[in-house]
Amino acid sequence: MSENYSGGDMLRDVHYAAADRNASAPLWSQVKTAVLDMIANTPLVEHARLPSEAELCAQFNVSRTVVREALNQLVFERVIYKLQGKGAFVASRREDQDFLDSNIGFSGEWRERNRPVSRRILRQELEQASDRAAHLLRLTTDRTVIGLDRVMSVDGTPRIIVYTNVVAAIAPGLERVQLENRSLYETLFRKFGLKMRRAERWLAAVNANAEQAHLLGVPENTPLIAIESIGFATHKEPVEYYRAYYRTDIGRLHFSVG
Repeated sequence: MSENYSGGDMLRDVHYAAADRNASAPLWSQVKTAVLDMIANTPLVEHARLPSEAELCAQFNVSRTVVREALNQLVFERVIYKLQGKGAFVASRREDQDFLDSNIGFSGEWRERNRPVSRRILRQELEQASDRAAHLLRLTTDRTVIGLDRVMSVDGTPRIIVYTNVVAAIAPGLERVQLENRSLYETLFRKFGLKMRRAERWLAAVNANAEQAHLLGVPENTPLIAIESIGFATHKEPVEYYRAYYRTDIGRLHFSVG
């Protein structure tokens, strides 16, 4: 984390108008907009320190209460973060994702944000589950699964590789369904009546091998998060097993604990 940046020096170089008390927007909202502009249009890199509350008060001619409300809103929106006794800092521009502690899936989360997800299908066919997949899916005699390998992109940028096994007996014919423009979870629900209820997931830090780097469009050895997941649907038996590799340079995985 950098703490060498002097916000005051930058404010002496770049002028920001005082807040307008006759404007319809509240004073805190005006300060918030100005700080967003400061972050967007000046060399404030990730983890750089913002001007102090006193400097912002003087710059915008407002009270400390107004400045704190503006900064608190930016903290809530994850644009900045605060460290006690040290000030406010520009947050990482990596986008947070919550799909790991929900049942909506990677695509479902982005759909709720009105962001387009595209899917490159690498493989979609019937196969015999590996020993690991069969064990976690509780398959004994019939180990037939649908193997579905995809690279999923957001706004045209590859974000995650997912190698999925779905129990064939529970979703017959899934290997023939066109999934380039469809969410797997939505398809399982609409076509087979399977609604994902819960999952067990494991995470590990890995470096991208040559194949993963090629598929994600990153240099080899780029840090990734490896995800292993077992998904349970309407009934109590597991229906989906997947291994995924998630880019950490443009995204963070967020969990809620309560």
